[in-house]
Amino acid sequence: MDNALRFEISLNGALGAIAQVGDLSMGQPLGHSRRVARLASMLAQAGHGEGEHLAVAEQVALLRWSGCTANAEGFSHLLGDDVDGRRAMLDHTLNAQDMRAVHQATSLAVVHCEVSGEVAKTLDLGEAVEAGLCRVFETYDGSGRPLGLKHAHIPEVAYQVVLAGDLEILSRAHGLDAALRWIADQSNRRYPASLAALLVRNAKDWLAQLEAAPAEVSDPKVEKSVSLTLVGDVIDLKLPWLSGYSRQVAQIAAESARLWGLPESAVDDIGKAALVHGLGRAAIPNHLWNAPGPLAYGATERTQLVPYWTQKACRQIGELAASGEIAAHAYERLDGSGYFRALPAESLRPEHRLLATSVAWVALRGARPWRSAFSESEAAMTLKQEAAHGLFDEKACDAVIAAARGEQRRFSLPTSSLLTERECQILRHISQGASNKETARLLGISPSTVRTHVESIFRKLQCSTRAAATLKGLTLGLI
Repeated sequence: MDNALRFEISLNGALGAIAQVGDLSMGQPLGHSRRVARLASMLAQAGHGEGEHLAVAEQVALLRWSGCTANAEGFSHLLGDDVDGRRAMLDHTLNAQDMRAVHQATSLAVVHCEVSGEVAKTLDLGEAVEAGLCRVFETYDGSGRPLGLKHAHIPEVAYQVVLAGDLEILSRAHGLDAALRWIADQSNRRYPASLAALLVRNAKDWLAQLEAAPAEVSDPKVEKSVSLTLVGDVIDLKLPWLSGYSRQVAQIAAESARLWGLPESAVDDIGKAALVHGLGRAAIPNHLWNAPGPLAYGATERTQLVPYWTQKACRQIGELAASGEIAAHAYERLDGSGYFRALPAESLRPEHRLLATSVAWVALRGARPWRSAFSESEAAMTLKQEAAHGLFDEKACDAVIAAARGEQRRFSLPTSSLLTERECQILRHISQGASNKETARLLGISPSTVRTHVESIFRKLQCSTRAAATLKGLTLGLI
């Protein structure tokens, strides 16, 4: 059974998450698509009043870039840098030669439109949204892509979203006056003159409204739940060799959490975190991920920002805030050598440890541009060796390997991520009145070792007496 399929999110949350992936992929600031959705809705309302068409405009705007991970590899080959190149394309700083190449790359538009249409279909958003997404690269004068359609075959919502996007990006990049001049100049070329004029008349006021209030997107179907798996799939489309990766991590992480004895709520949290842990990868150009050898320092630093972008994007989506916090620990290591925070072992909770180990396991089992896939035995041996060197939790490795092999044996839940297992044992004994010497005899270790552990316990619990340590240990569930 694919456990990832059970992890759900509201439709509104899914739209928001996919929009964040698109923003990062296109080199835009997080929240760009939400602002465009608001502007498109304002334009639709100004033209036609209240109605279902407002939700259509918002949804098309939020999913406008939902196909951009699917053609990232193509843009990487075309422009060298799929993220910065597309940012330059949108804010009109791309050189003329590359811009011509983009306009001639019809196949990239086909991929984008087909995928975004499938996303809308999977979310059951209706034909109006699907049609709008499949026509956002067409233009009023018929020079657009991928089909070169004439105006009569382009739904108005496509123009509304493109106009809103042009206003948001160009006013930010070049100032409002320059943006409005360019939009006016595109009348009856890129979009209908009447619609462009309506936007130009209201642009200043609408942008002011955006600044005055958060660009929250209303969704009449907010009660509807959808599978979060779709978000993971959209994330993974960025790199061909990552197909199905997030699903696999979610399945392994969730099952290992069950084997480790975590409550079902924690299993749900870690599964969702696994599905979105790669969201920040969208901000990093493909040529870095596809490099056949070690990256230079600056490039390595960029790739290590993936969990930062993931957490930041998820924080803006209420339902994913907790999952994003867990996901941000996907590359942390117990010895403090991980990223992006380089946290020590005592800061890593069971769900952090299981996710990091699951991510490492699935990565080892898959082929990468710089190496072949590891066999199951090779991956297990590698994980255990790295656990022995202090990178991973040994029990987490056992649980992940067991989950990957389909085993059903249960593992005891670690009593603490703040204290080590040995420290918990010692705290338990001293809380019951045992002296250092008595504790040493009971555990078969030296009194000096016990004393060292007690000092560590006091430091971690920020206590200076055994009574205070006992109380805090009880409060935190350590003993």
